[in-house]
Parts: sequence; C-alpha cells; structure tokens
Amino acid sequence: MSPQLLGLLVGASFGTAFVLANSGEPLPGAAGIAMRVLAVLCLIAVLLIGFRGDRREGTGRGDARPGWFGPRFGLVVLVEFALIFGGIAGLRALDAPQEINVAWIALIVGLHFVVLARVWKRGAIAVPGVVLTGLGAAGMIMAAVSSAEWIPFVSGALSGITLLAGSLYGAVRR
Repeated sequence: MSPQLLGLLVGASFGTAFVLANSGEPLPGAAGIAMRVLAVLCLIAVLLIGFRGDRREGTGRGDARPGWFGPRFGLVVLVEFALIFGGIAGLRALDAPQEINVAWIALIVGLHFVVLARVWKRGAIAVPGVVLTGLGAAGMIMAAVSSAEWIPFVSGALSGITLLAGSLYGAVRR
C-alpha cells in the first residue's frame, strides 16, 4: 500500500468516525441517519477507488515520498496527541461543556494537517486542515456563547464530512 493511499484511508476512517459519532441530536433523526449512511458509502468509495488506483499504479511508485512517515511525521503526531489529550484535560479542569472536546479535537487535527502540508510539501493537504481548524474554532466560540448543543454537528460531523470529501477527492485525483 502506498503512503498516499494509507493517508487517504486514515483520513476517510477518521472522517467516518467523526460523522458517525456526531450526527445525532439536535439534528432530526432522518438527517442524522442519512449523514451516517453517506459517510459509510464515502468510506467504501475511498477504499475501492484508492485500492484500484494503487493496483493500477503499483505500490512502488517513484513519487511515493520516502520518509513520509519518518521522524518529522512522528513528531507532528506526538505533539498532536499531547495537545489533544492535554487540552481536553485542561478544558475539563475549567468545567467547560463536554461538547467542546470535539471542537478542540477538530482544531488540533486541522492544525496538524496544515503542518503536515509543509512537512510533506503537499499544499492540498492544507485545505482540509484550514477547514477543520475553522470548524474547531467555530465550536470553541459556540461554547463561549452557550450554543454547545450544536458543537458536535459543526465541529464533529462537518469536520468528518470535510475529511471524507478530501479523502475521496484525493483518491479520485490519483
């Protein structure tokens, strides 16, 4: 499996998880179910298109960047996890509403994509990163103005849709 396909699968899997976990109340039941079904179908599409593209191109392609998952990637992910879990602990200590956790996660995951775009010299990766960062920041603002009930949809489900759309775009583009 090429590094590009692995990245697409990770993005699509997390995107699906975000949608599945955050498409409930206050959304109407039918809308939440439709979003979940579409997320799973999108994940399946990324899998099928991605593996077909990998098979057609071969996994030993010359443009597969060695070191994609090397020390710099490891450092970015380590900092990401530290910020996610440390931030959630800090928010809990401040008695922030529980819904803010998904906003914090979206914010940090978005920033991680922006940094990886520079590390990997792939500007397209910054696009979903900027969107996720914005959706995470929107959720943080919503918590500050007491609109916590919509944070899971805005920062969670919409972030998942962003990851799925970016992954599907990347799979088709390959």
